[in-house]
Amino acid sequence: MTSPYIARPELLDADPLTATGRPVGWGVVSTGSIAATVTADIALLPDATLAAVSSRHADKAAAFAEQFGFAASYGDDDTRSGLDALLADPAVEVVYVATPHAQHAAVVRAALTAGKSVLVEKPITINAREATELAELARERGVFLMEAVWTRFQPAYQRALQIAASGELGQVHWVNAEISFPAPADPGARIWARADGGGALLDLAVYPLLWPWGTIGLPDSVTAVGTLNEEGVDAQNALSLSYASGAQAQLTTSLLARSPHSALVCGTEGWLRAEGADSVYRPERLEVQIGDAPVRVEEFERIGSGYVHELREVTRCLQQGLTESPVMPVHDSLALMHFLDGVRAQLGVVYPND
Repeated sequence: MTSPYIARPELLDADPLTATGRPVGWGVVSTGSIAATVTADIALLPDATLAAVSSRHADKAAAFAEQFGFAASYGDDDTRSGLDALLADPAVEVVYVATPHAQHAAVVRAALTAGKSVLVEKPITINAREATELAELARERGVFLMEAVWTRFQPAYQRALQIAASGELGQVHWVNAEISFPAPADPGARIWARADGGGALLDLAVYPLLWPWGTIGLPDSVTAVGTLNEEGVDAQNALSLSYASGAQAQLTTSLLARSPHSALVCGTEGWLRAEGADSVYRPERLEVQIGDAPVRVEEFERIGSGYVHELREVTRCLQQGLTESPVMPVHDSLALMHFLDGVRAQLGVVYPND
């Protein structure tokens, strides 16, 4: 069993909008919705500059650059791809990769080979084999690599880890966490496309998993059941995690139903619950009850769309010459991918990348 995450109290007190060093030039690969949301938060950092954006389509890259104020935009042409052009831009120090899952490995490999630091959207790759190859390449090149699991940097999530680690809840015995929303059954949509690594598991499962992993650890065993569509993409899954200590966790992700996106951690002395909309991945309010005492409420301010905390970490790491984040190290991404590979084997989900 992997040990629980270490709480980072410094993330609770630090202002992510305060510069931590020299300016860092960002390049963004993709012009989709998540790229737009994260770019808006990059722009909030006083020591970040928007150096370049790339897309296969030059017009989309140009429009995105104009919208957010990038210094340059690159699209595919007869001589080279927009990605190659972005990676050749000396103003780009770090690349944020927001492409569909199945493209992560190729894009990150190209960026690392070009000597660019990388922040890549979760999941880091489709499978553990691809993730291991990227980890080895980053280590060989001495280049920064981090998976963008933004929840791990959220102050409320860090506070939850701190509470659990303090012993205030006693010994944690079970965790219940879930996230689901009805996604229109469009085979052309990324989230349903088998070739893109679509499905509920790779897109969503990391969020409920963060809560038992952060308070108990990775499990000693997991039992997974799910519903697959005709294309073999998982539309819904339920995971039962078991630990040698006797602790258990139940996690659910679904693209079929609507849910409150909640997380509950229960110990011998009390419980804590992430409350509010999107609380499983962007908690802003914690409720804590110890024994029969009144419920204690702790609230946290949202800054931007909530990505500024992980963006501050990447910026700080680059300014300090680090090749990994101590909060989201590469070995945690590898452990996550091995876990997801095992779950997919039980569900019978196979992707072309495999």
